[in-house]
Amino acid sequence: MTTVNANRDRRFSLLISSVCVLFLLGVSQIATIHAAPRRPKPDANASREAFLQVYKVFTSPRCQNCHPPGDAPLQGDDSHVHLQNVKRGKDGLGVYGMRCNTCHQSANLLGEHMPPGSPKWLLPSPDHKMVFVGRSAAQLCRQLNDAKQTGGRSLQQLLEHVSSDALVGWAWNPGTGRTPPPLSHSETVAQMKIWIDGGAACPQ
Repeated sequence: MTTVNANRDRRFSLLISSVCVLFLLGVSQIATIHAAPRRPKPDANASREAFLQVYKVFTSPRCQNCHPPGDAPLQGDDSHVHLQNVKRGKDGLGVYGMRCNTCHQSANLLGEHMPPGSPKWLLPSPDHKMVFVGRSAAQLCRQLNDAKQTGGRSLQQLLEHVSSDALVGWAWNPGTGRTPPPLSHSETVAQMKIWIDGGAACPQ
């Protein structure tokens, strides 16, 4: 009987130990979950404020000159109609012998006031002009939220466009003799992310 009782006591002790270990593991997991930092909920106010910052860039000549309401691009810091009678064309790349890449090469040409360049130099297509000129902050915000007006582009795709290195080459390059946008490229991308992460809220 002594041996039987001893074995039973050992099994009981092992069972109690196992239960204690499982309990402690459970408590540890719960503590970890509660201690983990929670991702803050999107802040609509911060989102709206961020868009107002991005709006300054979108309506600067470096951006809005390629987003006119008409079928001719704009140019210069005063956003005058492009010389040489340049037109948008069916694909946004110009017409006939006046294609955009005739003058706008894959990179900026050397020299002050020489044509800036980019591998994808074009205007939005005539079906989705993506007009920036004359839009209020609220109007432009709603437009960018509307896939019907952006040619089906998502907010993430718009962010990728703003983030692209090709865009930096001409829009933020001080060597072209043109005024750069009011925010740096990194600041613009950061504010764009805040706007999107906060629900792409629009100012009133």
